[in-house]
Amino acid sequence: MEYRRFGKTEKLLSAITLGGMRFKYGWDDPRHKIPADTFGQCRDVVQLAFSSGINHIETAWGYKKSETVYGRVLNEELRIPRNSYHLMTKGNAFTNSDMRKMVEKQLTDLQTDYFDFYGWHGINNDELMMHSCKTGGAVEELLKMKEEGIVRSVGFSTHAPLQTIISAIGTGLFEFVNLHYYYFNQRNAPAVEAAKARDMGVFIISPNDKGGQLFNAPQKVKDAVKPLTPIQWNARFCLQNSSIHTLSFGLTEASQFEEMRGIFPIIWDEQEQKNKQKLDRFLADDPYSGFDGFELENDPSGINIPEILRLRKLWKCYDMDSFGKYRYKTFEEKSHWLPGEMAFGHHLDKLDLTKVPKGIPLRQLLAEAHREFYQPDFKNG
Repeated sequence: MEYRRFGKTEKLLSAITLGGMRFKYGWDDPRHKIPADTFGQCRDVVQLAFSSGINHIETAWGYKKSETVYGRVLNEELRIPRNSYHLMTKGNAFTNSDMRKMVEKQLTDLQTDYFDFYGWHGINNDELMMHSCKTGGAVEELLKMKEEGIVRSVGFSTHAPLQTIISAIGTGLFEFVNLHYYYFNQRNAPAVEAAKARDMGVFIISPNDKGGQLFNAPQKVKDAVKPLTPIQWNARFCLQNSSIHTLSFGLTEASQFEEMRGIFPIIWDEQEQKNKQKLDRFLADDPYSGFDGFELENDPSGINIPEILRLRKLWKCYDMDSFGKYRYKTFEEKSHWLPGEMAFGHHLDKLDLTKVPKGIPLRQLLAEAHREFYQPDFKNG
């Protein structure tokens, strides 16, 4: 295991974090009822994590059973000394009083009297940023709790557009940021650098799942990164950037820990640079791969043009159609976690094509992506 200073928090974190999002039945209600399978899985992965040198656990109020099962495993079952690991959780209440009430519930569930790191969960657009960061709001309450010793460091997690992330970093309110950055999605590189300029901790969210479902990578990608696995190569790609401090892994079974250990030591050598060049060359497989559509983010159609074009590029250049289908269906949830309309019908009719560069058949590209990725749920009868 390698350890990195988590920015101005001054904590030395393991380069791999044990995430808490994917326990068996973890999203089922009620949140405080823990099935034996869930408890056993959490106990086993915590033991494996600590024996592998991991010293950072990450969870959230929104992960349902996760906080409760961690609290019981760490404090009742394994009785791990609280000062031997760092604990991060997250929540997104919208008023100062609700924020404090949420934190108090989380302290109870996790059976601790302080959090090393607390992140406002999901500053995903400008409206959420302004609402959470306003005077007398939730983030201000977290900073008060920091003065009281309940929270040691305050940060935020985000799925937002790049400029929103940079704006949130620029408020100066936060000591760390949890964001998306991978080989297959490098858009947030400027946000990583903005965080570095403010000496913030940088935590990479879900590199193995949101980073391309790399546990189910196509053969084209597997062959390009040999002798490493896609999971190992992507982790090393991220961690060769010294501005990045830790990656969340959805570690749920012993074999995944073996793969994780193969990441170290982090030495970006000539072979890996050659592998990156192989992956880069695949972009030539599609003549439109260089058009990202970022300038069309607020198109009147409501379509999330940059994200759909990214998914299309991954399909065309890397055979990652299954990942595209997995992410595309999230648009149906109408959520700020992945906002936007699907690219079909009247949505396409509302496209503002005046901003589209000459030679880019945007309507056709979006329609093609929709045909490939959309999977309606047919019901019998």
